Amino acid sequence: MRVAVVGATGLVGSAMLQILEERNFPLTELIPVASARSVGTKVKYKGKEFAVVSADEAIARKPHIALFSAGGSISLELAPKFAEVGCYVVDNSSAWRMDPTKKLIVPEVNGNVLTRDDLIIANPNCSTIQMVMVLQPLHLEYGIRRVVVSTYQSVTGTGQKAVGELMDERAGGNGHGVYPHRIDLNVIPHIDVFQENGYTKEEMKMVLETCKIMGDDSIRVTATTVRVPVMGGHSESVNIEFAKNFVENDVREILSNFPGVIVIDNPKMNAYPMPLDAAGKDEVFVGRIRRDYSQPNTLNCWIVADNLRKGAATNAVQIAKHILNAGFIEE
Repeated sequence: MRVAVVGATGLVGSAMLQILEERNFPLTELIPVASARSVGTKVKYKGKEFAVVSADEAIARKPHIALFSAGGSISLELAPKFAEVGCYVVDNSSAWRMDPTKKLIVPEVNGNVLTRDDLIIANPNCSTIQMVMVLQPLHLEYGIRRVVVSTYQSVTGTGQKAVGELMDERAGGNGHGVYPHRIDLNVIPHIDVFQENGYTKEEMKMVLETCKIMGDDSIRVTATTVRVPVMGGHSESVNIEFAKNFVENDVREILSNFPGVIVIDNPKMNAYPMPLDAAGKDEVFVGRIRRDYSQPNTLNCWIVADNLRKGAATNAVQIAKHILNAGFIEE
């Protein structure tokens, strides 16, 4: 079982290596891939060092699975080349997410739609992943009509330079220009580029990806995405309008029974999910579950997850494991 990690030296690539190790993924050959300037550097996996190789060398080794976290333009160029040698590509960029010929997968939600022929598989946006993990079981029970989401997203979602910028500003420096404004002691209601409709690309990802993953274009979604000076995970305030009425305790039970979701919801004990709780964990945490009294059949909740793990690397590794379990790979 040959597994390539493309973008192995980045934040998400490093998390992929960590999760492959933690989950004892049954690989026999690890092929770390990065840019030309990183070729020859070493990454660690299970106590051993592995030299980073070029994409061409990785393709020549014909990996069975390649986990991509190297950006959209690189994915558009390289993913088809890996697929040509029979490799299953799980791509973490936005390059393939809205391609109608590619599946957009959260295994707990729609892993069943994957087939042997799906050689390029899209990993959804981090904020979308954690939200649909909560939406899916509730949609099956009550039917979701509309979702209003506001996000509070960690600087780790931007990458290592953004983490450095926050730390530099916190130490009294001027940052490195990663964000258009200071991030320390601030919040920036702007993630990715603005579109002609006034929304950012990040916000439109949440709108479009949610419907594709859940297989229902009738669900209306509107989003405001915000960068906040925290690490550990993304948080979301989500308002959900259902077609049917609900009982709050039933909602808690439904969510508690959904794989990968943990309910933390005891206001009397100040118990609710926070990024510090989610950091380093693979589950999606939900709390502050309460009825919206301003209109019928509507629920408020608060969702938190580690954006580098379930929001990216863990979900990709889960897709890879699904490919194995389904018997798609034959030596």
